Amino acid sequence: MIKFNYYIETDRLVIRPLEREDYTPWITEFENRFPSQHKYDEGKIDMSVCTKDWFGDLVDNHQRMALDDKVYVFGIFRKEDNTHIGSIDFSTIMREDFQWARFGYSIHNQFWRQGYAKEAVKAAIILAFEKLNFHRIEAHINLDNTPSVRLAESVGMQFECIRKGFIYEFGEWTDHLIYYINSNSSFGI
Repeated sequence: MIKFNYYIETDRLVIRPLEREDYTPWITEFENRFPSQHKYDEGKIDMSVCTKDWFGDLVDNHQRMALDDKVYVFGIFRKEDNTHIGSIDFSTIMREDFQWARFGYSIHNQFWRQGYAKEAVKAAIILAFEKLNFHRIEAHINLDNTPSVRLAESVGMQFECIRKGFIYEFGEWTDHLIYYINSNSSFGI
């Protein structure tokens, strides 16, 4: 089977697709999460359905989506000990003359305020431009998600607009801030 295996490294991190062998570091850090810190932090979640077989299916699904150019999911791992810090994903919105994607990021809350999110997002943006060949990347952020806004701005993303009634969540259509960066942008990497 052809395998999607793009990755990028920073001083402290490796950002790469999940592999079946990642089950233990992956499940361990989900189980080590602190209770929810705010509205957009799931905190501790029930991982009882997440068996090794379930995880293998997840890895296979991530591979299929990447090979179909739909969604690229990357695990964030600490280099020194292979600890799973979180994840980053890119969803293709449109190719052709646009080369446009949405991206999301999630860091386990026990690793917050250590610079991992900024380091990982900066590197992942480079990977998206240089390996996935996207030209435009957008982050869709809830209006009151200040930590996510700060992160987007800290990596050089620019505020573009508020999209009204944009995403259905929390039982209603919600507005989102749109932050973007283009491949020809200069952002201090």
